[in-house]
Amino acid sequence: MNKYMRFGRFLVEQGIIDALDIIKARLLQKKNNLKMGELARAKGWLTEEDVLKILILQEETDEKFGVIAMKEKLLAKEQVEVLLKEQEDSHILFGEALIHLGVLSEGEVMTQLREFNKLKVQSQLQV
Repeated sequence: MNKYMRFGRFLVEQGIIDALDIIKARLLQKKNNLKMGELARAKGWLTEEDVLKILILQEETDEKFGVIAMKEKLLAKEQVEVLLKEQEDSHILFGEALIHLGVLSEGEVMTQLREFNKLKVQSQLQV
């Protein structure tokens, strides 16, 4: 097993889901797993220009978006905390997306994750 294999590809190779299921699950994740800048813009706390400025600084410094926004005095600490909480509350993992879409049950996801992780550990031990 390729050490970089993703869970979705593993499920496809096992014949449990198909490529379209991966696309649907990833689209659901994309819709739910919003970036801090997107959330702040939706609230009217940052402009598109503010977000781009922070993203450029983030590339140069490797600091977190919220840290830069506070340093640049674009967001208050309380606002960053609100945004982080919203991100956490709405975040959906790939397996959760499959469950939400009705592709797999929670039990099936848990069983397959155990198998996937066993294979990952075995492949790492062989390196």
